Amino acid sequence: MKDLAIRLGNHPGALAEMGEILEKAGVSVEGGGAWVIGDSGEAHFLFKEADKAKEALTKAGIQVVKENRILVQRLKQDQPGQLGKITRLMQQAGVNIQALYSDHDNQLILVVDDYEKGKVVSDNWSKGVYE
Repeated sequence: MKDLAIRLGNHPGALAEMGEILEKAGVSVEGGGAWVIGDSGEAHFLFKEADKAKEALTKAGIQVVKENRILVQRLKQDQPGQLGKITRLMQQAGVNIQALYSDHDNQLILVVDDYEKGKVVSDNWSKGVYE
């Protein structure tokens, strides 16, 4: 799966338009979020078929700013502080988190500026190295 950073208009119906374009292309959104920053809408959405989504959105005039590899984690929801711990570990490794959200399976999705360094942290987290 890949994350697409998408620029949307800041007007009623911008997300609906995007959703309808993806529907017509037969592409499902697997997670993500959208918000308004200044005069434009910014979104990060997760796709199994990122190439197909990117093509459909671009063809419709919606700007796909960047395609990103992702890190996927499952936090222990019964243990407070999990988000702070994993994000602090990323910071200590010199990794900047550019986007963070959940997918439909309640997994944490991270888009980072240095994928290789972030992957080391993520892999060690999964192995329980930091416990």
